[in-house]
Amino acid sequence: MNWRLGVAGSPIGHSLTPQLHEAALAMAGLEGHSRRVELGANDQASLNDMMRKDFDALSITMPLKGLALDICDDLDEVAQRTGSVNTMMMRHGTLYGRSVDGEGFVNAAVAQFGIDLVGAHVVVLGAGGAARAIVDGLVQAGVASVAVHGRNETKVESLTAKYPNVYDFSLTYRPIDLIVNTTPIEGRIVEAAVMQGVGGHTIAVDVTYEPRTSAWRALHDRAGCRTGNGLAMLTYQAVLQMQWWWDVPLDAAKLLEVLT
Repeated sequence: MNWRLGVAGSPIGHSLTPQLHEAALAMAGLEGHSRRVELGANDQASLNDMMRKDFDALSITMPLKGLALDICDDLDEVAQRTGSVNTMMMRHGTLYGRSVDGEGFVNAAVAQFGIDLVGAHVVVLGAGGAARAIVDGLVQAGVASVAVHGRNETKVESLTAKYPNVYDFSLTYRPIDLIVNTTPIEGRIVEAAVMQGVGGHTIAVDVTYEPRTSAWRALHDRAGCRTGNGLAMLTYQAVLQMQWWWDVPLDAAKLLEVLT
């Protein structure tokens, strides 16, 4: 089989996902190719038509994760719980959708930092699709608390209502073991200081990877935190997707080397 793969979203020109797909195909001894597809918030019908005709599997990024949910014939529990799909596969006439962003983030954090998330206190900046998936992954991993800091009160309330140990920012537990920034680079406010409760004991992860070291990450570097960008999450969630598509094991650490 020659796998027809891709990544869809907007903006998509910077995406490193096709590199991961094609490197993993080679590792698995499979044939295929991957390409970027620019689709925006008004392109749900195009996504549905394209997925059912032109692709065997797709990675889905913003702003399509909620739209993809509505066109799938079969959804896993995580996608239903988070209202988000970040990977789709067409098989025997059925369009399957899953969300592996949260599990991918958790796997990346454990591999990269050796963090024990059981009982950890976490702050997540942002309340969009990436935040929802990451919060869900953290809760499933056994954290003690997640405080969500977002500008959209409705989205924050929706998140906090789903889990007994997820709170709005006013109830942040300190000290903070892990802080995760999921907000888009374009809309960020330049911060002059780290949040109260963050220090040398804190792991700080910015889920963006362009630039590799954002101003937010650099600020936390100077505060003595161990920091990371989104490349590890990108890779570890991609591995979960591809293992689902192909039913073959893949080495996420080795695949990450392709990007670094």
